[in-house]
Amino acid sequence: MTDLEPPTRGDLAAGAWTTAQIDTTVAHPARMYDYYLGGQDHYKVDREAAEAVTAVVPEIRAGARANRAFLGRAVRFLATAGVRQFLDIGTGLPGPDNTNQVAHSIAHDARVVYVDNDPIVITHARALLAKTDAGRTTVAFADLRNPEFILGHPEVRAVLDFTEPVAVLLVAVLHFIRDSEDPPGIVEKLMAAMAPGSYLAITHATADVHPGPADRVTGLYEQASAAPLVLRSRGQVDALFSGLEYVEPGLVHVSRWRPDGAVPSDADHTSIYGGIGRKD
Repeated sequence: MTDLEPPTRGDLAAGAWTTAQIDTTVAHPARMYDYYLGGQDHYKVDREAAEAVTAVVPEIRAGARANRAFLGRAVRFLATAGVRQFLDIGTGLPGPDNTNQVAHSIAHDARVVYVDNDPIVITHARALLAKTDAGRTTVAFADLRNPEFILGHPEVRAVLDFTEPVAVLLVAVLHFIRDSEDPPGIVEKLMAAMAPGSYLAITHATADVHPGPADRVTGLYEQASAAPLVLRSRGQVDALFSGLEYVEPGLVHVSRWRPDGAVPSDADHTSIYGGIGRKD
């Protein structure tokens, strides 16, 4: 396998990669997101790409923080609702109030699986998350584009019981999946494997708020990063919840989803929709 080839199924199953396969010459969305959040786990190429995007859409930093806050509120809601299993796909680099930390603050017996396809993310996650929470949290090296592999992954199966409800978290990840890769089909396959009473949480970037610079932003991601950015309309994001019943208030700008306090004045400028659906 060359440096730029995706991991093979065997590599993913074994969690095997070499340092040479970690390409730090191309910006990665997870590291760019870490930069937007003010984190430390990024490289010069990530900072330069992120700054180029910020120059076009200055609101992206606030959007990243709002998206992160949504994740915390969503996990608290789900754990309070009785969910004890979480499948967090496209987890990104660890930061404050990770899924396992929030879930375990409410339910000590909650079990969490993180899934990502970036070796750097996996390395950080295994060092900072799973090892400090052995038995209840694990990390799987896999790609959202192959939901069947995720569902059958031995590390996933070792922690989660799909005969019981699971919260599937697809937070700020589906907008890195091209239309040709069938995002609705990916979601459908994941949720078809979940027991009744399971939930799906999605956040997704949109051009509905700032249509003007959309082409420039997507072009920057296409040129500079390891993944495209596919901005979708509210209707397209809504379609990802097909067959599920929305939790109130439905699909809204992330800052408007059950805020802890007053709705921020810039709530409708974050360019990210968020919602949670329940499988009956």
